[in-house]
Amino acid sequence: MKAIRANFRQLILFLKNDNMMFAACFTPLLCALLFRFGVPVLERMVTRYFNVSYIITPYYALFDLFLSVLSPTMLCYVAAMMILEEKDDRIIEYLFVTPLGKKGYLVSRLGVPVGISIVITIILLLLFNLSQISFAAKILLSVAGALQGLIAALIIVTLSSNKLEGMAAAKLTSLMSLGIMAPFFLQKGTQYLLSPLPSFWMAKGVYENTYLYMTLSFVLSFLWMGFLIKRFTRKTTG
Repeated sequence: MKAIRANFRQLILFLKNDNMMFAACFTPLLCALLFRFGVPVLERMVTRYFNVSYIITPYYALFDLFLSVLSPTMLCYVAAMMILEEKDDRIIEYLFVTPLGKKGYLVSRLGVPVGISIVITIILLLLFNLSQISFAAKILLSVAGALQGLIAALIIVTLSSNKLEGMAAAKLTSLMSLGIMAPFFLQKGTQYLLSPLPSFWMAKGVYENTYLYMTLSFVLSFLWMGFLIKRFTRKTTG
């Protein structure tokens, strides 16, 4: 545990020394403020202009879904960039053979940020949510969103050899969020093309108010994570 705490402090120092990464951590708060206060104003403007009752209101839950993945995505992206920096400097191989070990390294670099992101997301959803979802649903969304961020980070570090490649891979991971929009915009038959994505099932659970779908999201997330962790450790130690 001491080794994990000491290694996590290195991540904090990495943030202090990289202004861009440090600023990225505040993106979820800025987006939360924009969603909570900007979207209702925009709704009033467009409904008044088109003389209709509502336009954006049916999609309020969609904004909450995106809010649930923002914090994990940004925090795990920062962690992934540090992993790639250590990978490029060939530090990881040495850390793996210290008391920290492979498991401790992944916990300190990815597990701790994921845990922090869950707490942050719960707070953001409590303060800035647009849709009327229950407290239990906010907890489930926060955990599901954190798993999406972890999967994105694992994809980045698995596909990339350095930070430059990692930035390119980060754009690819945005495709993992396509599943969030499927239940809102695609027909039932077509939307299942995105069913391998955990984000699809978390969105479907919110859209249909059936949070049993979250179970599928969790199961798929763990399958993705298991596969990617094996690939990452094999690639790093190979």
